[in-house]
Amino acid sequence: MLAARAHIQNFSEASALEPHWGYADRVVPCTNDAGSCAYLDVVYHSHDLGMLYSGIIWATIGAVLLLWAIGRHAASSQPSGVQLAAEGEGVSQKRSSFQRLRRALPSHARRYLLPDAARPIFGRITRTQVLTLVLLAGYLTIFSFVGIVYNTWITPVKKMPGVYNTRTSLGPWSDRVGLLAYALTPLSIMLSSRESILSLVTGLPYQSFNFLHRWLGYIIFVQSALHTIGWCVIELRLYQPQPTVGAEWIVQTYMIWGVVAMGLLTLLVLLSTPWGIRLTGYEFFRKAHYVLAMVYIGACWGHWEQLKVFLLPGLIVWFIDRGVRFARTALLHYNFLPSGHMGFRAASANIALFKDEVNGDVIRLDYDHPQDAWDVGQHFYLTFPDSSIWQSHPFTPISSPVFGADYQRHSYIFRARKGETRKIAELSMKRIARLKDRDESHDGLMADARIPVVMTGPYGESTMRHLAPDANVLCIAGGTGIAYVLPVLLDLASCSQAPDRHISLVWVVRHRSDIDWVAPELAILKRKCRNLRTSIHIYVTRASEDVNSVPTVVSEKAGANACAKEIGPTSNSGSSFGDTSSALSVHGVLKSELGMNHIQARPNLDGVVEEFVAGTVRGGTDVFASGPGGMISDLRRIIASINKGGEVWKGNDRWDVRLTCDDRLEW
Repeated sequence: MLAARAHIQNFSEASALEPHWGYADRVVPCTNDAGSCAYLDVVYHSHDLGMLYSGIIWATIGAVLLLWAIGRHAASSQPSGVQLAAEGEGVSQKRSSFQRLRRALPSHARRYLLPDAARPIFGRITRTQVLTLVLLAGYLTIFSFVGIVYNTWITPVKKMPGVYNTRTSLGPWSDRVGLLAYALTPLSIMLSSRESILSLVTGLPYQSFNFLHRWLGYIIFVQSALHTIGWCVIELRLYQPQPTVGAEWIVQTYMIWGVVAMGLLTLLVLLSTPWGIRLTGYEFFRKAHYVLAMVYIGACWGHWEQLKVFLLPGLIVWFIDRGVRFARTALLHYNFLPSGHMGFRAASANIALFKDEVNGDVIRLDYDHPQDAWDVGQHFYLTFPDSSIWQSHPFTPISSPVFGADYQRHSYIFRARKGETRKIAELSMKRIARLKDRDESHDGLMADARIPVVMTGPYGESTMRHLAPDANVLCIAGGTGIAYVLPVLLDLASCSQAPDRHISLVWVVRHRSDIDWVAPELAILKRKCRNLRTSIHIYVTRASEDVNSVPTVVSEKAGANACAKEIGPTSNSGSSFGDTSSALSVHGVLKSELGMNHIQARPNLDGVVEEFVAGTVRGGTDVFASGPGGMISDLRRIIASINKGGEVWKGNDRWDVRLTCDDRLEW
């Protein structure tokens, strides 16, 4: 198979074959003309260096991950550096220089690396992610060119007097970039894995690697395209006689597989662009991406089998990821069946539907499931078998996990716009309507409609694990983004807190009736926050559109041991049926129990964050946020401007402000 790729070597005259890892064996001694032999020296030497450089790239990646893991372990074993003073002392104990430096450096880096970078090109991505991409691209660019002897050799064509081949360093350079494209394939698959090895090592959630996965795919595409263009120029122009050489070259087996691989890679890139996803739909893109990627790796194997050392690990990582997903789902749902036997059983969820014809209905699911507690901030992938077993979507539970309990309460809210979530909304409406027709006495009680749910997870990072005991907490959410921040507040409210710790929630909704989505949790939070320095502010941006709306209550800052003011009932325009108060009462909560601040306006995020930070007594601030992309971008800019590493070094932790956001949620 490799005879056609052995360049100009004459195997019939070989006295020995010199093996080269990842390439065709070389005939020694060289029996061609001097120019051809010199060209072959460059080709094989460049390839050997390319294999060495690929090893160096992977060794560098391994070293970075190892140092990262060691740093995580060292950081977790070190005391937080925050020892609250005994009550009445008024000051905290002094930190060492190392502890102050450990807080000052991240604060200084956040000031410059947290905001969005070149949004028209990269989207809403932080400068940290783009800097990582730039470093990787620069690293690959260096290794694409170093170690190659750049020259041109004019060599005669055998048995054709007066006809000459032009041999240049374009050949070994094209091989180099193609080799690097193969070498990066396992990394691309690792960056896309949900059961991520990288997450285990770094502690970062798997979704934080999606940006690098996408842009590494673009880099691999560019490398492959340059490899293809380079050899097309060589075989179709520089080698003579033409068109004979080109016609014989393009029909060889390895070239056919190369054309297939390049075509599949081009299709992968086109479908993964924003306009490609909008055109075909996200679910089609996701399924097609899996299939095309696997076929692409097979075509690469057929094109150049000697580099399977890079392809086989990629396949293994992919199959491990899929196998672990399947195993986790099976174990999570392996429970007692109604017959008394053990087997696979989907969870049965209560459906609550909140109608919204303009922005999309909101669905709430509630169910109990026997399992261990997850960490606050983690999410589950939910599949709805009654709609489709081939689709799953990530949702963050708004319920707080209870460690040590036999059953865990799962509660989810999500907006049904189109696709699978729209199907679930339509299915919910049909089931609720059937229940109402069957028994009018139900009056549309939402808890009576049920739907089976299959879970996979939990995934993601714990938002509370690295929260310092004296850190002030500001939660900002837009719409259904409340699902990400509400568990943080519920977890804090269930524990004793430092007397000077400030906690605040800012939630932006379109209508007052949107509060019904999480009415039970807000009532629990209100009851528990009486003993905390907590404030809750709900911004209603379209209160004027509500039917029978009541005057909004102007916000007043809540002091210690006080939550907020009481408000009257909301309108019933957001309920799927009947009276909203009765709908809420099935959850055990009346609207009159919800004493929150309501503000008819859009919040000035600059003022909200700056006022909160200015009002803190001691400790830094952790901001948890989820909502539309514009809100997340604004918060990154605001928080970056507040961070002052120099002040943190002096011991003023007020200027150490961190942001943890969940931008997966659809607005």
